[in-house]
Amino acid sequence: MRSELQTIIASAIRDATLRPFDIVRITPINGGSINQAYRLDGRDGTSCFVKLNDEQHLAIFVAEAAGLAAIAATDTLRVPQAITHGIAHRQSYLVLEHLALTSRGDTRSLGTRLAALHRNSAPQFGLAQDNFIGTTAQPNAWADDWITFWREQRLGFQLGLAAKNGYGGELQQLGARLLDALPAFFDNHTPQPSLLHGDLWSGNHAYLADGTPTIFDPASYYGDRECDIAMTELFGGFPATFYDAYRTAWPLEKGFENRRDIYNLYHILNHANLFGGGYVRQAERMMKRLSGVIR
Repeated sequence: MRSELQTIIASAIRDATLRPFDIVRITPINGGSINQAYRLDGRDGTSCFVKLNDEQHLAIFVAEAAGLAAIAATDTLRVPQAITHGIAHRQSYLVLEHLALTSRGDTRSLGTRLAALHRNSAPQFGLAQDNFIGTTAQPNAWADDWITFWREQRLGFQLGLAAKNGYGGELQQLGARLLDALPAFFDNHTPQPSLLHGDLWSGNHAYLADGTPTIFDPASYYGDRECDIAMTELFGGFPATFYDAYRTAWPLEKGFENRRDIYNLYHILNHANLFGGGYVRQAERMMKRLSGVIR
């Protein structure tokens, strides 16, 4: 991290916290595929976590901070506090509270607390502002009808991006058929708008030293709570104790297994748009499988 950028970020932290913060150590942190990340240690013993990206990505950081604040306000799941964000030397930055995290903790508490998060509702599906899933724009215009929201602002939006990216042919044919058939997957299922993490794969949760579950990197909106549960089964999965605790707190409804694939298709399409290759073929396979359910 350049010294000029360090100076500006340290000043922004002081302004946001109204406390002294002089950087004495900067440690690069690996693991993310989108941003550069660092731990900043202050002279007073406090630490911050900083993400950096190009200046045009500031909107992603602003949306992330808003999502963390929304989850924190429910007093259900621990999230890192967003401290400040901005642009300096043609780079955008987001400063978060630094948390010492581990991969093991109270998985039952994670399930119970996620159910409590999902109890937070709104009159409609969506969010007051659009945000991002990874680096992809995620529209969140308010909607009364869940199927319409999912058709237009999730699957339909990603299929439109795929067409612009040159993925036509069978992907678009299968997608059009699936969009027309969406109501068949929602017989006797009328979800309430629940506050979601929105991107809850295994890499976006961890635990404090005392076992307290923590979630981060949200793409929040109000939607069907099953969207979060579905994604926990994608890209690695969560422990059985997590699912047992969640279902004890709030059982899932009949038909979740089919809706799970409808919800996870959104993320596979997003990965196809971001990375192409095998994700395009995986999306096609998922849609063929789902087409078999509605015959």
